[in-house]
Amino acid sequence: MNSINKNQPEDTIENLGREEAVKKIKALIAQAETCFFCTEPASGPSGGVRPMTIQQVDDEGNLWIISANDSHVNAEVALDSKVKLYFQGSKHSDYLYLTAEASIHDDKAKIKELWSPFLKVWFTEGENDPRISLLKVVPFSGYYWDNKHGNLVAGVKMMIGTAIGKTLDDSIEGQIHI
Repeated sequence: MNSINKNQPEDTIENLGREEAVKKIKALIAQAETCFFCTEPASGPSGGVRPMTIQQVDDEGNLWIISANDSHVNAEVALDSKVKLYFQGSKHSDYLYLTAEASIHDDKAKIKELWSPFLKVWFTEGENDPRISLLKVVPFSGYYWDNKHGNLVAGVKMMIGTAIGKTLDDSIEGQIHI
């Protein structure tokens, strides 16, 4: 714990286990949708880091991403399945970091389930484009930073804290274990 958290009149740490972790992952990803998806082997020009959109977080906490089967991300996942994902849902809250295992899938039914017309920008032949693949990302740990009661309450508490000279924010953070 650091000095800022020690100055808080409320608890600011809440580590989350399986069920609570999945709920938090779903909630934070609903805010962020897009993450920085990081792979260990860096075969492409991005150095192993690229933005990716999460199409779905299922009830087990698995993340589903549509990707191109000839992409650098797929090639890198094939070499080393360990990945890291970084999310920012808003300017002041909804932050999430995950460590995970990724695997490549070619499940036509799942692709159809996750398909959005917007994806046609990259997959010009539609949901049957032969370049479409899926990344199934299975998180096993991570860390989150959020507000307990939303940005409005956090902002009010910060204004009051500024006026009276006390550390009053509405932050909550903790480890995520799946």
